[in-house]
Amino acid sequence: MTKIITGLREIAPQHDALVCDVWGVLHNGDKAHLPACAALKTFKENHGRVILLTNAPRPVSDVEELFVKKYGVPLDCYDAIVTSGVATRDDLAARAKSHRLAMLHLGPERDRGIFEGLNIDTVDVNDAEIVMCSGLYDDDAETPADYAELLAKMKARKLTMICANPDWVVQRGGKLIYCAGAVANEYEKIGGEVIYYGKPKTAIYDYVRAAMKGAKNPLAIGDGMHTDIKGANAAGMDALFVADGVHGEDVAEMTERHLGELFAKAGVHAKAAMRALVW
Repeated sequence: MTKIITGLREIAPQHDALVCDVWGVLHNGDKAHLPACAALKTFKENHGRVILLTNAPRPVSDVEELFVKKYGVPLDCYDAIVTSGVATRDDLAARAKSHRLAMLHLGPERDRGIFEGLNIDTVDVNDAEIVMCSGLYDDDAETPADYAELLAKMKARKLTMICANPDWVVQRGGKLIYCAGAVANEYEKIGGEVIYYGKPKTAIYDYVRAAMKGAKNPLAIGDGMHTDIKGANAAGMDALFVADGVHGEDVAEMTERHLGELFAKAGVHAKAAMRALVW
């Protein structure tokens, strides 16, 4: 049974590290949730390391730049950041080691940091050896349905897609925006091959464990049942579910029974839950 708590302080002493989601927990795509940031800082000062784990398809430096310039997330509330973009870049670097890789980048220009400086040429679908999907070209206006023709061409050429963000949707200032995972899902529906980096896939947790530096009893925190909580379950970590994120509209009642029903439907489980992350 999931325990409803009012503050991280209630379970913090039981853990020696936090693995915390970013978008939906620390900020909403518009501004920082400062009480959540303060809670991480308090844990960091008193209990152990804080690792931010995000499906952002970007290098760590780009994420931190957004923290400072856009969202107002303080840099002293965590010890390290692990991004799906870093894992994706490692894959692309390995593929481009022996020859110059011809790659279709399906996603916005802002995500070019994933492959900037690598032995890669960006090409159209007709010349590509592989596809790297970091999102939609215009996620403010487009949906995955707009990519049916492009995905069909990719499938005809038997191109593998590397998905740099398994999330299907994310909050941006209260609005739900489609992510790379939603496009990858459409590609799989027509028989396309997809390699995922990020939550809930277990490969990303190898990066997390390295960043934890020996912590034995981490607590994963997140608002996504299908990514944060499912990933934590697969990695053998306790999980704290934050309700007022991507599933905010689904959590009508903050009760153990209602959450149990939602978790059962999603095939996940969490040690504890709270509306929003606070100390």
